Amino acid sequence: MEVEQQRSKKDDDLATNGSGGGTEEEEVSVEKIFEASHEVPPSWQHQLTFRALIVSFILAILFTFVVMKLNLTTGIIPSLNISAGLLGFFFVKTWTKILNKAGVLKQPFTRQENTVIQTCVVASSGIAFSGGFGSYLFGMSDIVAKQSAEANTAMNIKNPHLGWMIGFLFVVSFLGLFSVVPLRKIMIVDFKLTYPSGTATAHLINSFHTPQGAKLAKKQVRALGKFFSFSFLWGFFQWFFTSGDDCGFANFPTFGLKAYESKFYFDFSATYVGVGMICPYLINVSLLIGSILSWGIMWPLIGNQKGNWYSAKLGPSSLHGLQGYKVFIAIAMILGDGLYNFIKVLGRTIFGLYKQFKNKDVLPVNDRSSPNIVKISYDDKRRTELFLKDRIPSWFAITGYVVLAIVSIVTVPHIFHQLKWYHILTMYIIAPVLAFCNAYGCGLTDWSLASTYGKLAIFTIGAWAGAANGGVLAGLAACGVMMNIVSTASDLMQDFKTGYMTLASPRSMFLSQAIGTAMGCVISPCVFWLFYKAFPDFGQNGTAYPAPYALVYRNMSILGVAGFSALPKHCLMLCYIFFAAAVIVNGVRDAVGPKWARFIPLPMAMAIPFYIGGYFTIDMCVGSLILFIWRKLNKPKADAYSSAVASGLICGEGIWTLPSSVLALAGVKPPICMKFLSSSTNMKVDSFLNPS
Repeated sequence: MEVEQQRSKKDDDLATNGSGGGTEEEEVSVEKIFEASHEVPPSWQHQLTFRALIVSFILAILFTFVVMKLNLTTGIIPSLNISAGLLGFFFVKTWTKILNKAGVLKQPFTRQENTVIQTCVVASSGIAFSGGFGSYLFGMSDIVAKQSAEANTAMNIKNPHLGWMIGFLFVVSFLGLFSVVPLRKIMIVDFKLTYPSGTATAHLINSFHTPQGAKLAKKQVRALGKFFSFSFLWGFFQWFFTSGDDCGFANFPTFGLKAYESKFYFDFSATYVGVGMICPYLINVSLLIGSILSWGIMWPLIGNQKGNWYSAKLGPSSLHGLQGYKVFIAIAMILGDGLYNFIKVLGRTIFGLYKQFKNKDVLPVNDRSSPNIVKISYDDKRRTELFLKDRIPSWFAITGYVVLAIVSIVTVPHIFHQLKWYHILTMYIIAPVLAFCNAYGCGLTDWSLASTYGKLAIFTIGAWAGAANGGVLAGLAACGVMMNIVSTASDLMQDFKTGYMTLASPRSMFLSQAIGTAMGCVISPCVFWLFYKAFPDFGQNGTAYPAPYALVYRNMSILGVAGFSALPKHCLMLCYIFFAAAVIVNGVRDAVGPKWARFIPLPMAMAIPFYIGGYFTIDMCVGSLILFIWRKLNKPKADAYSSAVASGLICGEGIWTLPSSVLALAGVKPPICMKFLSSSTNMKVDSFLNPS
């Protein structure tokens, strides 16, 4: 997702306020608390237990369904690390409790094992995003190609198939793991990068395994389970009313039929109410502003130019008509925002490295200068000692990268003959540098720019391959190669930070990430295949699963190969304006500082509803409103339980897609169609049905 880069700080709030962990200079030594309870970290082999892998596999399937549904609807995917850590704790704690009562418990449940589960689950479900099932990979299909007026020849089309999707993911998803392993000590110990999401997850897991934290974790799990059940049953109830097109609560014209036509309505989605509770207020408000600007103002005005700016004979899906403005202006904003943040993070990376090597000191983080003398706490000494104990040899990482690169260079051109071996070789020579930049920048800012690096690959490799040689497909495939490398690299370093703070061995972390990635390479394509086969209108604009970013990514590739010939009249000028606006707004946000930046919308978030519509933004704003009122009434309780409640809402409706897909495959249709008509249309329908 695009907004997935901008992670919520609520993870930190939950870790510090809700679960008893402390982040203010770690006034209370966490490791001394665990030493007082006689905790001895198990060996790395005993951290990676059979039960941990079983629980990870079950949770990986659950979270893959959730991420896939979000990916194929709007592309907004919140951080699910908290949910993974919480559910992992609940499952294994229940497991060990039963075995303990039976008198056969051989190994107690430790925070290191909890960390392994969280790492494995997030690595597996992360493939549902980096695998491109809602973006570059599905953008290769004829379903998406038919929605584009350009480059829809057989050379630029490759339809999904379970075999090649699994093979492709296996040969490209592991290189990122090996690319940054030699730098783990530099990143975590020497540079002391914060990795806020990894740090927040570590605080949460540490707190779970103290008596007070375990008690709160049980309450959080109960809240998650309660709202999971509600969300699942609500999805089941809604299914009965969706017998035809535009039927059911998801098409409820909350603000009237005119607003419904402009995609402004509350669609009763528990998933996006939950996502709204997790995402920061600013993202939700930015989405709403983007909806109003596009569907409330711009598209009606441009629609009035039908017959003048574009032909009145064009269909609603033609990119030479109104659809072209929606898609390409959204692309311009996404590219403007991505380019600005790429330059900003790269600049901070270079400046940080310069300061580090010049002063041989801790990096300045969040614009605070580091002290000249750094006092090393007991916790840091203890964590560093164990973090450096189970070393992963550099020769192993380098050899692994080279071997996997050779396999990939040989294999990928057989999957995508438009992508030549020298294209892949060039990417793999450059990829370790980009993986380092992404992992380093993520440590400073908590932003992963994986999709930005993927877009760079689309334009460069696509243009290099050329239009005559299937450059559109080559660009999309190159995007997949690059995104998987840089995304996995930053995820691994986040998990190393979590492992560092929970005394989990780097070896167990690396293996759990590799196992989770392998799980994801099988689970994600299978889940996608279920969606693909179960819903006959899959991938079509305006349906339940439109996969909106697939068309966006395909058109980026067309733009990179064919130039601006695909754009309708005045669209290029509007693209320039919105590209510049995205850069300027980001510049202003940084210039005014965090105090005022929280009142300035995010261009990336504003761009999403330009193409999709504003219906889901209403849901997310409802989620924000619920959280806002809850915090006003009882802030400590809201901070402690809001993530659990939101996760329950997201996971419940998300997992309902499994039985609904099975029902669709079995040919079982809902019995009722609930549809809303205007009074005049209703009279016509009545007179038609009752001609007497």
